[in-house]
Amino acid sequence: NCLKKRGYKSMELRSARKRRTTSLPEESKSEHRMKTRADARKETVELTKSSEEEEDKEKIVFEFGGPIGVVLTMIFLPIVIMGLSISCDTESCLGVDLSLWSFFNEKFPQKMMEIMSKKHLSSASMIFFGWMSFQMCLYLLLPGPKVEGTPLRTSKEKLEYKLNGHLAFWITLFVMGHAWPTKSTTTQSILLGQAPLEYLYEYFEALAFIAILMSTIFALVLYIASFRLETNDKNELLAVPGSTGNYIYDFFMGRELNPRLYNFDFKFFCELRPGLLGWLMINIGCLIKQQNTLGFVTWPMIFIVFSQGLYVWDALFFEKAILTTMDITTDGFGFMLVFGDLAWVPFTYSLQAKFLATRDIQIPPLCLLAIALLKFFGYFIFRGANSEKDFFRSHTNIAIKKYNAQILQTKRGTKLLISGFWGLARKINYTGDWLMSLSWCLATGFRSPIPYFYCTYFLILLIHRAIRDDHACAQKYGADWISYKKHVPYLFIPKIF
Repeated sequence: NCLKKRGYKSMELRSARKRRTTSLPEESKSEHRMKTRADARKETVELTKSSEEEEDKEKIVFEFGGPIGVVLTMIFLPIVIMGLSISCDTESCLGVDLSLWSFFNEKFPQKMMEIMSKKHLSSASMIFFGWMSFQMCLYLLLPGPKVEGTPLRTSKEKLEYKLNGHLAFWITLFVMGHAWPTKSTTTQSILLGQAPLEYLYEYFEALAFIAILMSTIFALVLYIASFRLETNDKNELLAVPGSTGNYIYDFFMGRELNPRLYNFDFKFFCELRPGLLGWLMINIGCLIKQQNTLGFVTWPMIFIVFSQGLYVWDALFFEKAILTTMDITTDGFGFMLVFGDLAWVPFTYSLQAKFLATRDIQIPPLCLLAIALLKFFGYFIFRGANSEKDFFRSHTNIAIKKYNAQILQTKRGTKLLISGFWGLARKINYTGDWLMSLSWCLATGFRSPIPYFYCTYFLILLIHRAIRDDHACAQKYGADWISYKKHVPYLFIPKIF
């Protein structure tokens, strides 16, 4: 009965519409039909759009524990940096002559009050902004080849990048070592000489605080500026991980993929320049501090400054390789990367040099030689694997035909390398990277746990990044990724893990 009633009503409606339509003149009929079709098309578009939005919501995968996790991370990490920077200084060091109770009850609050003083903050601010301005000038003014990055997610457009990081590395060393302007006390003229890098040790804690503050403000500015893309219809420049619609989570992950001011790419600049080169300058400042304090420089300090300097040089010499990393191609430039580049890297990676700056740590020559061999073994794996990957990506056919590279052809049309270093383990480069970090920590001896924070944290970071990569590749390649993992079953260590 209900069906009959509905059918009767629908017939009545159709006949009523027909009567209204037939009563209209011919011109109105055509207008009516056009309006009806337009309404139908509009309704179809709206339905399609809403269904796509629902699908996008279903596809959202939160990382780092979701919104609550990123809030805790943004609170916890600045405290970690400040705690580590204060824990070891000229006066005392946690685990050596400072207990955990004394650190939290006395030293940490006292040192924070000292950092907040006008003198420390103003001096640290001048150093920070002066350094950032210097590196920006080098990025803009120095010559370098221009290359294209990977295609953007939607438009397939390729952004252009200027590669002059390697030249900036040597110019920075030259200026800081020989061309720093200083005022002569006798003639009152300006002379060129060595920069007073020991101040980087003296103001280490205040510099860390300013870097945390400025990176947070910068991330907020970038987040607010990213909403201009919606009005300019440039959503292809938004990063998928930072476009969930949750304000806090998107602020952390970064909404805009490659924020630029004309041709100045903020993410590309910050990834390698101010943080990595800042780390090296802090190390050299700690070496000068040790020379001034002890009257000599120890072999562990020489090893730390040289080997970590080699690591920084390597990153800038192979600057082009960063264009294919997840940081550039996938992640937005938000708090996670800004804070990591400007605050985390220079002020946690330099803990070994800071620990040694006022301490004469004696390592037996044979032990130091073994540590150095571990470092260069790790570097051999790290550089060999990355160079092999970069050559394969840029010269795929040559690698296959001339060097007999073994590949797995995917349904997407891309090829996966399953020989050489990459036939041993899927993240063999991470293994080499971590072995280097372990060697730097071992060079400080075993008097304090503070220098070992770096290799501990780095292990967690690399495991987490490997999990992220595995998840992204599983979505990208589907069944081919399962097949790839059968060919290369080990993640970090061949035959073991």
